[in-house]
Amino acid sequence: MYSGRTGEKLDMIYWIDGEYIKDAVKEVNYFMRDWRVDQTKSIDLRTLDILAAAHNLLDVSEPYMLLSGYRSPQTNAMLRSRSRGVAKNSLHMKGQAADVRLASRSVNQISRAALSCHAGGVGRYSRSNFVHMDCGVVRTWGA
Repeated sequence: MYSGRTGEKLDMIYWIDGEYIKDAVKEVNYFMRDWRVDQTKSIDLRTLDILAAAHNLLDVSEPYMLLSGYRSPQTNAMLRSRSRGVAKNSLHMKGQAADVRLASRSVNQISRAALSCHAGGVGRYSRSNFVHMDCGVVRTWGA
């Protein structure tokens, strides 16, 4: 995964033989931080698992571009004031969501892979070229 905002790159194994690797998860939490206010939050491991499973199904070596991981309440409110597509109680604020894209795959391809995981919410944002994945209730939206 790499950040579309900070240019940081993250390529690591965070899980082996049924065990999460504590230091790797800590690094993921930092990578997925709210870069606007430099705040971190523990990212829900279920969200990481959904991202990883969908990526594996897409059979690509290209990393996701992370557009948004954790969002502080301040950042969420600011984004909400600029776009009606930002939820007031966004799962981003709980560390349970990520917005990603792949240059080599369409929004529809990525969302289909995420939907096939049968876990969490999947939002398609075709105009903005990204897919939202979260570990909340199974649901879908967007075009």
